[in-house]
Amino acid sequence: MFVQAGPLLTLSRLFLAHIENFSSKSLHHFEMGRFIGCAMVHVLETGLEFLASDNPNGKPAVKGFNIINGQLTLASDGATFTSINPAILNDTLGEFPLSTKADVNAALDAAHAAFPGWAATPAPTRGQIIGNMGRLLMEHKDAIVALETREIGKTLKESAGSVQEAIDTCLFFQSEGRRLYGQTVNSELPDKELFTYRRPLGVCGIINACNFPAAVPFWKMIPAIMCGNTCVWKSPQDAPLLSFALARIMHEAGLPNGVINLVHGKGSGAGQHLIDAVDEGRVNKISFTGSTEVGKMIGEVCGRNLVSCSLELGGKNPLVVMPSADIDNAVEGAYWGAFGTAGQRCTSLGNLILHKDIYDEFMTKFMAKVESTKIGDSLVHDGVLYGPMLSEKYAKDFLLGVEMCNASGAKQIFGQGRITSDNKPSNFLGHAEDGVYMWPHVFTDVTEDMDCFHEEVFGPAVTICKANDFEHALHLANASPYGLSSAIYTNDRLEAYRYKTGIKAGMTGINNSTTGAEAHLPFGGVKGSGNGTRESGIWVIEAYSYWHAVNDELSGKLQLAQMDVDEVEMAEADVDWTQLA
Repeated sequence: MFVQAGPLLTLSRLFLAHIENFSSKSLHHFEMGRFIGCAMVHVLETGLEFLASDNPNGKPAVKGFNIINGQLTLASDGATFTSINPAILNDTLGEFPLSTKADVNAALDAAHAAFPGWAATPAPTRGQIIGNMGRLLMEHKDAIVALETREIGKTLKESAGSVQEAIDTCLFFQSEGRRLYGQTVNSELPDKELFTYRRPLGVCGIINACNFPAAVPFWKMIPAIMCGNTCVWKSPQDAPLLSFALARIMHEAGLPNGVINLVHGKGSGAGQHLIDAVDEGRVNKISFTGSTEVGKMIGEVCGRNLVSCSLELGGKNPLVVMPSADIDNAVEGAYWGAFGTAGQRCTSLGNLILHKDIYDEFMTKFMAKVESTKIGDSLVHDGVLYGPMLSEKYAKDFLLGVEMCNASGAKQIFGQGRITSDNKPSNFLGHAEDGVYMWPHVFTDVTEDMDCFHEEVFGPAVTICKANDFEHALHLANASPYGLSSAIYTNDRLEAYRYKTGIKAGMTGINNSTTGAEAHLPFGGVKGSGNGTRESGIWVIEAYSYWHAVNDELSGKLQLAQMDVDEVEMAEADVDWTQLA
């Protein structure tokens, strides 16, 4: 039995409007809609519980919950953590459960209990619910976008792109619910029919990074549930409120209890408990987006248990610029690839590989762009290219990456670490100490024997190499241990062909940047960037289903394949065909 979405639209409007517009000074105005009582109330029967706060921007702080079997729950031991706005470190978005192993097990129990009924639900009905999710996301897009920007610091434009990707994914897979095709296969024996069917895997563990907290979990969970699986979703530690909002919208769309269960916490806590459950035989699939190091650990656990895993990992994405390229266009692509999202994309430009003949011209134009970069909080300032780092942890890791670049012997020609009131670029907007902002960093004279050539630096930094010719450029592009995204700027068709056929990467842009994804195109990498599985498009269905072959014998007797097959003998005519030549 499915909950209809229509009557609950007011609830969702209130939920998102409160997050976006609520002032802590107006708490008493909302007491009637506030969640009160024990933490075992259905998610669709409650409003929000707001915490007392003195956030400088007047935004609310929210009491967050896990959602297990459709119920709002706290951590079994009562432990919590907070979500902080990285653009305004004094702005607390909410308090969330620090989930224990018992909490993760409860979520797994709910997912297992829901699986038979959900798998038996007709795929078009599952698709209808997914379509409802997309329509609700469209209705509340502006509020969700503002929430994503507040929680992780991305610009409003980029947050809008992330949310639109989630919408597109829902609309795409709504129709795929009517195309979850199998095949009829002709048998080699008479009176026999052969069929193939797609079957769901079971319970899927979902772990996504915080840099795309709307797009990526939908990439994973929407095809998973469309195929008939159920999910336990461990939210990113730096985006729990957005995850909470999205999970509520999913339930509002008509999702039955237990199909998607949300648990919050640390990767070393709830995330590790979810991975441990693979060894315990309680998880049938893991889908993970994050670092290569953690991905390898997950792959080992899944491998020894013969459990499927999808691993979307790091990148050191090369972008090559050749003499025939439109240099201005290439500069725009490299600049966006390196510094969009403050370089906090797995597809961000890593190694910029410039042909020696255009090196000087390109660098002059590129550095003019870098020096003009506007940085700040896009909720306050217009026209900024990027905002803060995702959190203090990401900031610390980025600064270690900068140190590694310098220790490698690269030449740092721009960038001065963390932005402060005494150390800020000319186009920084706002108060530096309010958030965790970084300069854009540019390193030149990079060679393939340097650590910084091979290691991902997750943040606003680009390493630049010089290539002697096309073959050298292609060699450099393939020389890192990663193989996620890649790009080349050239107007030579043969160069473009040789690059796309010679590069070892999951994705390649021709006269386009290394970043960007569409909901109907496969996304993923090879080498150190992934295990060959793909997100998005029809190809992702392979990751969340298995093929079931059915042999239907109609003859009423045992027929043995390969053994009872009629043999057809050749009879050659005695003709000399060379007479016709």
